[in-house]
Amino acid sequence: MGELFTTASQDSERLREFTRHLLNDIQALETMLEENRIETGVRRIGVEQELVLVDQYWRPAPIAVEMLAKLKDDPRYVSEIARFNLEFNLDAMEFCRGCLKRMEEELNRYLDRARRTAGELGADVVLAGILPTIRKSDLTLENMVPEERYLALNDVLSRLRGGKPYEMDIHGTDELKFTHDNVMIEACNTSFQVHFQVDPDEFARRYNIAQAAAGPVLAAAVNSPLLGHYRLWRETRIALFQQSIDTRQGPYQRGLRPRVHFGTHWVKESVLEIFQEDIARYKVLFAVDIDEDPFAALAGGRPPALRAQRLHNGTVYRWNRACYGISEGKPHLRIENRVLPAGPTTADEVANAAFWFGLMSGLSEEYGDITEVMDFDWALDNFHAAARHGLHTQFTWIGGEKFSAQDLILQRLLPLSREGLLAAEVDPGHVDHYLGILEKRVRDDRTGANWMLGSLAEMKHRGTRGEHLNALVAGMATRQKEGRPVHEWSLATLEEGGGWKQNYLRVDQYMTTDLTTVRPDAPIDLVYNLMLWNQVRHVMVEDDEHTLLGLISFRHLLKLAGRVHPKEEGQSAPASTIMLRDPITVTPETTTSEVLDILRRERVSCLPVVKEGRLVGVVTEDNFLSIAQTLLEEKLKE
Repeated sequence: MGELFTTASQDSERLREFTRHLLNDIQALETMLEENRIETGVRRIGVEQELVLVDQYWRPAPIAVEMLAKLKDDPRYVSEIARFNLEFNLDAMEFCRGCLKRMEEELNRYLDRARRTAGELGADVVLAGILPTIRKSDLTLENMVPEERYLALNDVLSRLRGGKPYEMDIHGTDELKFTHDNVMIEACNTSFQVHFQVDPDEFARRYNIAQAAAGPVLAAAVNSPLLGHYRLWRETRIALFQQSIDTRQGPYQRGLRPRVHFGTHWVKESVLEIFQEDIARYKVLFAVDIDEDPFAALAGGRPPALRAQRLHNGTVYRWNRACYGISEGKPHLRIENRVLPAGPTTADEVANAAFWFGLMSGLSEEYGDITEVMDFDWALDNFHAAARHGLHTQFTWIGGEKFSAQDLILQRLLPLSREGLLAAEVDPGHVDHYLGILEKRVRDDRTGANWMLGSLAEMKHRGTRGEHLNALVAGMATRQKEGRPVHEWSLATLEEGGGWKQNYLRVDQYMTTDLTTVRPDAPIDLVYNLMLWNQVRHVMVEDDEHTLLGLISFRHLLKLAGRVHPKEEGQSAPASTIMLRDPITVTPETTTSEVLDILRRERVSCLPVVKEGRLVGVVTEDNFLSIAQTLLEEKLKE
């Protein structure tokens, strides 16, 4: 969308003018389809690789602008919304012979240059669907790339939400609920997007194949099981991206659809169905200057750019997106697969792409019109189930037959993908290599998601959660450079994260988040018993919105016991009568040295941690006893 974006406006008159250009583009595309002006008989594939920039502590490194300045001689490198993300795009290549091997070689070449450039700035690059060490504090507008399109996107989506915060609610092994005040939640997601060019008259059939294949392809590729330390979906990107761009504020009964979606039905005849539906359902977000008359371009024998259509299409996020483009002076149609996460390695990514490319051909040859043998709702349910459970999904397949993910992929889909690749005359040795990687990954149940979760389980009883997440990212970076696919990876170890020191720099790395709290009207008897049962010396008092109101310490409780009357008419006095109001607090970003200064200066043993007025954690003397114990253990090892 960046190259289409010049100056954006939300002025009503300009929005109407842009909409007229948009409708004109759709009419021009309809004419091109009727007059057979779209390229046919050519099959090209393409790739967009997104990656994360990390600093020496394995945290997001906001250096994208500086990196792009160093990479300005190569237009393949482009920005993403966050300063800690980067993207590069490979040139389109014909789908035949050595395309898969060439794809991996080019991915490695451009990834290596990005890695070297990051190294010059004291950073590194990592392929991860969601970086485990990313925190809410990284998702600020200060970390947004300062380009008009991103600022405009944040402004317009926030306006469509009526100024209400973005709400995340994802349930997996753990449950994560939080709100955020800007669109930067989207920056958590990092993808590996692949493109497949199709003829106009086969678009509907191929697009429906892409929809049917989305669930099984995703199940084999899951690589995003965490957001912070929360264990959520095997591919948490799916839920997070949909919720991060959701602007729906209308009545529940209207059935409004999010801008990120899978779809609700099969395509019947033409790509126009998708473009027309998206114009009908989703408001134009931006108005930009359009100086092209597509019909004049057609009259002059030139393919129209359809800039208005392409910009609007870039603001509707179907997981399989229909795209119009121009390659070598000829207009074409392609399907963009947005399902796949970045990583774990380029070899894994090409294996995922090969599986999908093969199915795009193999499933079509096997079943023809897949809508005749498969209900759309099965494809939809399969997709979301795969995002949640990965290779542990139960799929509903052709004719309503039930399969485990492993059985469906190994017994049915891999053979069809192989046939599709060989029919396209892809090198048989390369087919064996890449599909072999995917087959071993599926057979051994060793996806990137399972590697992360297995590594966390192995480290469970050692170190802090910060150390665990650092170890994961460090382990990923090391293994990605080695290049072996994920099914051959050993589990990450605590030592790979760089030691304990890097995990005690800020409060949010070690604060306690499993809090003992009460409401202000809770009886003092409850406070006393909570302290005994949970073996804690401090209880926070908060309201229903988690706003910190006060603090009660065990010492304070004992000191006041003789001066308050806990029983009044048979009832215990409320906690609000004895709590310390306006206690000293810190934020998640407060440094450890600042915390120590406060504890010494104020002679307190507990500091509530507050973010945007809400209680999110606590730091006590016990945290520092744990740090001291870790330090002692490290010294004894030396």
